[in-house]
Amino acid sequence: MHVQEWLDSVPAVAVYAMVALVIGLESLGIPLPGEIVLVSAALMSSQHSAIDPVVLGACATAGAVVGDSIGYAIGRRGGRPLLAWLGRRFPSHFSEGHVATAERSFERWGMWAVFFGRFVALLRIFAGPLAGVLRMPYWKFLVANVLGGICWAGGTTAVVYYVGIVAESWLKKFSWLGLVAAVLIGLVSMLVLKRRAKKEQTVPRETEAAEPVPVRD
Repeated sequence: MHVQEWLDSVPAVAVYAMVALVIGLESLGIPLPGEIVLVSAALMSSQHSAIDPVVLGACATAGAVVGDSIGYAIGRRGGRPLLAWLGRRFPSHFSEGHVATAERSFERWGMWAVFFGRFVALLRIFAGPLAGVLRMPYWKFLVANVLGGICWAGGTTAVVYYVGIVAESWLKKFSWLGLVAAVLIGLVSMLVLKRRAKKEQTVPRETEAAEPVPVRD
């Protein structure tokens, strides 16, 4: 079966559900390729008339906001022991270097770290749980979470969708290249983040207080 024929056979509701679920779980704190899934789905929407990019962006935004909110609640309840447990279970993602990098960002930028963290793979995983651990006021977290989710999910969907439309004639002949490109971009991003994380691990971590450090505005 040709790749385009296979894509046309995928139910739109399945695409919406997959995007919302993967992005929601990633935002909750589980290391998953949310950005790759969103980019791939947006490319599909540019070639698959049944997939509405507006609905796709809305589902991605909902997954991001709900996932982050659940992550916030878990982090607020679990505190620093939760980060230590995650570090033992997922050392490549929740290492001391990663946690230190994310925590410094939160202490410096406050709620803006939640907003801009949506655009950075490392902070996208940490934003919800770490905001809860640091006891950021929920209303501030929610505002930054919703605005960041809309800008990231909606913006990514729109950009990728219109790029796909512009290149439609080319993608009709090489439809598989769009998906391959999305995967390659994701892999390169992961390698760059891992390299930065290793550098962070070489830097001594600042002494942590016994109680959570209040987050500044």
